[in-house]
Amino acid sequence: MTLDATLGAPPKAAPANALLTAPILPTLLRLAIPNTVAMFGSALVAVAETSYIGRLGLEPLAAIALVFPFTMLTQMTSAGAMGGGVSSAISRALGAGNATRAATLALHAAMIGVCGGLFFTILMLGFGRQLFTLLGGHGAVLEQACAYAQVLFSGAISIWLVNTLASVVRGTGDMRVPSATLIMISILQVAIGGTLGLGLFGAPRLGMPGVASGQLIAFTLGAAFLIWYLVGGRSRLALSFSSFAFERGMFVDILKVGAISCLSPLQTVLTILVFTKIVASFGVVALAGYGLGSRLEFLLIPIAFAIGVASIPMVGMAIGAGLVARARRVAWIAGAVSALIVGVIGIAVAVQPSLWVSLFTSDPGVTTAAYSYFRLAGPAFGFFGLGVCLYFASQGAAKVGGPVLASTGRLLMVAVGGWWLASIGAPAWTLYALVGAAMVVFGLSTAATVRFARWGA
Repeated sequence: MTLDATLGAPPKAAPANALLTAPILPTLLRLAIPNTVAMFGSALVAVAETSYIGRLGLEPLAAIALVFPFTMLTQMTSAGAMGGGVSSAISRALGAGNATRAATLALHAAMIGVCGGLFFTILMLGFGRQLFTLLGGHGAVLEQACAYAQVLFSGAISIWLVNTLASVVRGTGDMRVPSATLIMISILQVAIGGTLGLGLFGAPRLGMPGVASGQLIAFTLGAAFLIWYLVGGRSRLALSFSSFAFERGMFVDILKVGAISCLSPLQTVLTILVFTKIVASFGVVALAGYGLGSRLEFLLIPIAFAIGVASIPMVGMAIGAGLVARARRVAWIAGAVSALIVGVIGIAVAVQPSLWVSLFTSDPGVTTAAYSYFRLAGPAFGFFGLGVCLYFASQGAAKVGGPVLASTGRLLMVAVGGWWLASIGAPAWTLYALVGAAMVVFGLSTAATVRFARWGA
């Protein structure tokens, strides 16, 4: 028996948590850099994939515009929405000094990940053709879209597990392992997808199914690695299967943030789908051109994601420790950094659209449509980055209702306004201007909800 135990003295205090005490901006940037590198890798994957799909022909390029919103919805719900709920719950538990609860939450999160993946597999394999048809897909374009989706979504569980388990690790404040995992997945996806899609190095030319196989195989290997990493006791959480028991409260803690958060990416995708449906009526060339524009818009989300996800454990641990003022400062600083970076990208493509468009096509019709989109919507991208980042920070505080309502406002503005403009036969440029205006409204509305929401107990 030790002297401390004999005297009944309290145990020694745990080491100070740097996420609760270190200067905010340097700490945020330190956490965001690995995420930024990983997201840059994901962006390169999107560029490479679109590039070699473009080599397969115009119809595959139009087909990927039909599938891409659902691909991003899978990624956004698993990584940004439910993943944010996972990171939030774990970081709040750690901020309150309850490591046992955090470890139990991680095991419940994995179950949610499996269920989420099964849902997307059933949805897309069972109803993918009908969804693509509703978006205006037909003929060869529809067949190409279905061929790609059937392969990709057969492995949706792997995508969900990678993003869920990566969120578990991020919730502890460790951004390096999830980022390294995503980088390796990106490299494998480009190498395998390009090889099988284009028939490189003597491999069979499988076309769109081959491109999808690259993502399927890469994420399956990534999920296997993260399971090995967590189960092997290499993370900051000590997972114990022997003492594990289902606890309804654990699911509630994750889902009260994650389930509500899923509405935001769903609304973001619906916003894009509304315009995809409208533009599809103008023909394959117009659809392919708008697909290039909306693809960059989707890729801005991972940039805001890199910064926003870095803010989740900082906000969550501060909330768990009762440091509400610090949590709010983290949110505003993260939002400002995201708005600056995404805004610069938006202005760049507005001034020089060829920086993006020329990577994929030289078709004059496609180029004209994409140029119009970027010049009208690009200047508003910074507001979009602000809104998305504050949405993630709000997850850390378990207060996502306001940002989700702001996303709803954007959807309604685009849907109602787009329908009205289409009904009066307005030119396409008015639709693109509406997209930009909706981004401004979204960013400012999200900022207002964060400003006036009550954080903490």
